[in-house]
Amino acid sequence: MARPRTAAGRARETHARLAGEYPGSAAELCELHHRDPYELLVATILSAQSTDKMINAVTPKLFARYPDAESLAGADEAQLGEMIRSTGFFNAKSRSLLGMARTVVERFDGEIPARMADLVSLPGVGRKTANVVLSVAFGKPGLPVDTHVLRLSRRLALTGEEDPVKVELELSPMLPAAERGLFSSRLILHGRRVCAARKPRCEACVLADFCPSSTLPAPPRRRRAAKPARS
Repeated sequence: MARPRTAAGRARETHARLAGEYPGSAAELCELHHRDPYELLVATILSAQSTDKMINAVTPKLFARYPDAESLAGADEAQLGEMIRSTGFFNAKSRSLLGMARTVVERFDGEIPARMADLVSLPGVGRKTANVVLSVAFGKPGLPVDTHVLRLSRRLALTGEEDPVKVELELSPMLPAAERGLFSSRLILHGRRVCAARKPRCEACVLADFCPSSTLPAPPRRRRAAKPARS
């Protein structure tokens, strides 16, 4: 196969190949355990500067005590902080969770909104978190850009930007709207399992033959067949 020469071509080929490595929907590929948009939003807010494994260890007890936005809105901040202490930055996260829950109750009747503008108006919710909720919980177009997506998109020369919002806006037109969340989910999994920050495993990567950052030798170019001499 000829190497894709443009960023958009590399994005499409990346998405096609990673689909074979990580099949399933965005909801199925999400490694944060959740049952509804509320739980996903809480888990995503908690996941900042933490691991999904750590969040999944904390949220069962948290959701048992605060099963919806209304119950969370009435939580004691100190008690909430103790429940999420192991996730890191628990004081700031407690304030974000309380602010989010109270705003959801006051402005959205206790239901997590399904529009970007509404989601980013909630305390503690930026575009990345909003895009996670939109694409995973609601099945709507959204391309979350976390550290893995940022790293892989730059290694693949899909973008030269470093700001996550600018990266999102540059990558989004390269893919059909319905597939943007899937693209992000697959890049995240590939970044965790293969294309690590310090030691990328290029020898195990299905993208290595066209990735500009691959450490493997470039495959030989096909020579064009010589034209027959005119008689």
